[in-house]
Amino acid sequence: MPELPEVESVRRQLQPRLAGRRVLAVTTDPQARFDAVDKAAGHRILDVGRRGKYLLAPLDGGLELVLHLGMTGSFRFRGDQGWEPDAYVRATFTLDDAVLDFRDVRRFGRLGVVAAGDHAGIATLAHLGPEPLSDDFDPAAFHAWLTRSRMQVKPALLTQRPVAGVGNIYADEALWIARIDPRARRLSRARTDRLWAAIRSVLAAAVDREGTTFRDYQMVNGESGRYADFLVAYGQQGKPCPRDGTPMRRIVLGDRGTTFCPRCQRI
Repeated sequence: MPELPEVESVRRQLQPRLAGRRVLAVTTDPQARFDAVDKAAGHRILDVGRRGKYLLAPLDGGLELVLHLGMTGSFRFRGDQGWEPDAYVRATFTLDDAVLDFRDVRRFGRLGVVAAGDHAGIATLAHLGPEPLSDDFDPAAFHAWLTRSRMQVKPALLTQRPVAGVGNIYADEALWIARIDPRARRLSRARTDRLWAAIRSVLAAAVDREGTTFRDYQMVNGESGRYADFLVAYGQQGKPCPRDGTPMRRIVLGDRGTTFCPRCQRI
């Protein structure tokens, strides 16, 4: 599923082409997981922002378009690089100067229109933690949250509550950088500070390379992210740890595949 770097890369390509445009019409697949997305018709898109893994586009008239890519969602402008709609297009936005398709093979993407800022009906969005690349991501508050939760640290990160936008890929990467076993439950302040710094550094690096593509993720221009070649933990099971040469180990933790070094990442 696309995480913060992938969603931010999509946002950066959508924003200059959507801000100021008026939505003339919206057509949707009736089987898709959408909520009143047709209410965007007739409204002007004021901007395209991001919160965690969600894209948020404020509309005139006090509304907001909420966009989540799910596992396989992508946006393409009709005609760009020869793009034409196929059987997996789930929504089409006809704008005053372009046509934007939302393509989603597995139908886990979510689109909806809500009153601006009213995210009560979208539980994950309503309870997101701070943005990791902002000043709101405070290391003391991060340590306090993890201490209170008593969860294993990787599943805790995946709840999105201590920090927004970190998913399976970048949790594995940050925990490796910080030398923390993903099963650890109690972290000292010093170890939490290392993890805080690792989250920020790996996300910033991944944003710079426009995210990670294995199969489905594509940006609006149809190109893939370039971070996959820089991964040191996620998906590297059986390969030597870049730090000490120990074979990387894969386990299932909280129903998610998790890869770590059993030697240098400590409980």
